[in-house]
Amino acid sequence: MTRRVLLALALAPFPPLPAAAQPGIRAGDLVITQAWSRAAGQGGQGAGYLTIANRGTAPDRLLSASSPAAGRMELHSMVRDGDVMRMRQVPAIDIAPGATVELRPGGLHLMFVGLGQPLRQGETVPVTLRFERAGEVSLGFAIQAAGARGPAHHGH
Repeated sequence: MTRRVLLALALAPFPPLPAAAQPGIRAGDLVITQAWSRAAGQGGQGAGYLTIANRGTAPDRLLSASSPAAGRMELHSMVRDGDVMRMRQVPAIDIAPGATVELRPGGLHLMFVGLGQPLRQGETVPVTLRFERAGEVSLGFAIQAAGARGPAHHGH
């Protein structure tokens, strides 16, 4: 290759890493990855999902979340009530030492309540998580299509 082509390749921006390959956001002993949500309309509700790994030797707890996009955020679980799955607000989400907790559709998740703006596919919404030990951490939730089942991966 010519020097000009090699130089152009070296200076070209790198494509984003797939979510699984990203190192994640550190908060104390916690590593947070794959933060995403689905598209949702203004005034409604949305759900947020992510993975939290505790790499330390002490337990931690997710106590709350907030976002300028929502009037409030709640921590939720899904429980079976007879033949029906129902959401229940929970006071905290425990993350044991050495454990990984996945907030996902049909399980633990965050709720964006009273959206002040729509969550649009392709955009990112800021969220601040508050942990008992690790403190506060701010990150962006990537907005996927309304029916998405998981975070998008580059090239898929």
